[in-house]
Amino acid sequence: MTTPAQPTPPPSPESARSTPSSRTPAPSSSGRERRRPAGLSTRLLLAQGLLLVAGAGTAWLVAIAIGPGIFHQHMIEAGGTHTPAELDHIERGFRDSLVVALSTGLVAAVLIALVVTWWFSRRLRTSTAAVAASTTRISHGHYDTRVPTVGLGLEFDHLADTVNELATRLGHVEQTRTRLLADLAHEMRTPLASIDAHLEAIEDGVRTTDAATMAVLRGNSRRLHRLANDITTVSRAEEGRLDLRRTPTAAADLLRGAASAAADAYSTAGVSLRTEVNTPATIDVDPDRISQVLTNLLDNALHHTSAPGAVTLSARRGHDHTVELVVTDTGDGISEADLPHIFERFYRADPSRQHRGGSGIGLTISRAIIDAHGGTLVATSNGPGCGATFTATLPESGHHHP
Repeated sequence: MTTPAQPTPPPSPESARSTPSSRTPAPSSSGRERRRPAGLSTRLLLAQGLLLVAGAGTAWLVAIAIGPGIFHQHMIEAGGTHTPAELDHIERGFRDSLVVALSTGLVAAVLIALVVTWWFSRRLRTSTAAVAASTTRISHGHYDTRVPTVGLGLEFDHLADTVNELATRLGHVEQTRTRLLADLAHEMRTPLASIDAHLEAIEDGVRTTDAATMAVLRGNSRRLHRLANDITTVSRAEEGRLDLRRTPTAAADLLRGAASAAADAYSTAGVSLRTEVNTPATIDVDPDRISQVLTNLLDNALHHTSAPGAVTLSARRGHDHTVELVVTDTGDGISEADLPHIFERFYRADPSRQHRGGSGIGLTISRAIIDAHGGTLVATSNGPGCGATFTATLPESGHHHP
């Protein structure tokens, strides 16, 4: 015998409250999208419409409330033989004509103002949409995008010019970054290839880990380490984050220290190194950083000067309370086309010449360090075969300009 099914009891209030399906569903993403705020042009149109309606309504009420009373007072003061009925009829005629004329004029004015506002809002929406579209393309890497001048006033023209300038600068930064990465990869490829070749030769038994092999490996490792340090130094200097420990330092001491450090390399290369100090002035500098600059300039001069050439390291007083540290060589010289680019990262006036273990950014670092001291570093040359002169100009002690 089958037992009849029992009816399911209704849920209790407690269970109903605890059941997820009984809760009010959260608004969907589509609901949130439908509640997105109106655009600027729409808000401007609505605000202008409300302002016009409020102004027209206020003017209508004030005119209706005050106009008939003023007219009635003038009728009394004017006197005349009008009966009360005629006077009432005249006043009602004035009131009705006032209402009709005022209402028609205000409605027409509001409509015209709304049309003008709609036209301006439409232009504003189009202009802001163009700026938004351009900035979106710029953010996606299309740095050749330009915002057109829309003719909405000086503020919008200035905004367009600013966005265009930003796009131009970002384009230059991207070009510099791309070139820097390419040059950096090129500079790293040679030492890495040498290390890889020697390690492979050791694994194949062609070479042993003798002193010569280890010297090559350590030399290439130091070159990579120096490259990493130089990239960090020039980046920090160009970003204004270079830590400088300034102290009054005699220019003569800086020159003697740099010449002493470079003496062996110059003697080995058969190149004469002379030092001339024509001023006892002192400069407020970080001695280690300026020594780094002088070392880079002397290394660069030696690299481009063959025996029996000469390099002169000198110091002299400049204009406006400055001191000039000058490195002059009798070497290869610099062509007019190469002169504006020699302080760029990894730039080589002659690509066939190899760096003597340098990172390829010694001159870039030197200029960045001098700039951080508030000075200038410039290069001059009369052309190929005529040598070159590098002049670092720094403020004299007591005349530092940040």
